[in-house]
Amino acid sequence: MEAGQRRLRVLVADDQTAVREGLVTLLETFPEMEVVGAAANGDAVLEMVAADPPDVVLMDLRMPGRDGVSTTAQLRADYPTVNVVVLTTYADDASVRDALRAGALGFLTKDAGRADIARALAAAASGQSVMDAEVQRRLLAGIADPAEPVPSTGSHEVLSGREIEVLRLIAAGLSNREIAGKLFIGEATVKSHINRIFAKTGVRDRAQAVRYAFQHGLTGEPRG
Repeated sequence: MEAGQRRLRVLVADDQTAVREGLVTLLETFPEMEVVGAAANGDAVLEMVAADPPDVVLMDLRMPGRDGVSTTAQLRADYPTVNVVVLTTYADDASVRDALRAGALGFLTKDAGRADIARALAAAASGQSVMDAEVQRRLLAGIADPAEPVPSTGSHEVLSGREIEVLRLIAAGLSNREIAGKLFIGEATVKSHINRIFAKTGVRDRAQAVRYAFQHGLTGEPRG
């Protein structure tokens, strides 16, 4: 860690005391990280974030009371600068889909190594997404044979060239910030393009947009 560099502030959320304390101990071995709190459920997460917002929350999904999905959605609504990385035992399709829709930027299973966890937290703090290899496999399987069909309304033929570029980059896994940097446009402009893509194609979220792109052959990053 370079002198004067601010440490990454992390809040840990897990209902199992041994796991929660173990994660705190693990993260404190990284000099570039600072654990600012540890919570046993979603309500405690929201209270701690309100008092002292971290950069990233390392979030368990299955917790008593307010679970990780609803907590993630509330955080993204109330504290958009606080990003979430899910760390869970569960990598089933519903858990992955629900967490990503709620706004989680990363999704890891609890057999992830310490370096993988640190990398995912650092990436999330920069607005980037990191997925466990098994989670990526499930996402691609869902795209190839989605259990939830993508709306048939709309057509990619009505998308502008720029909107198709943005859709391709969404499908490539880029965040709004990364898309803005790659296309040399502002994040607000990216959001406007995404809203128009959703309206024109009939999809309602990024997960459906990715499936839509794969089903219509609109994959692969644009050249240039």
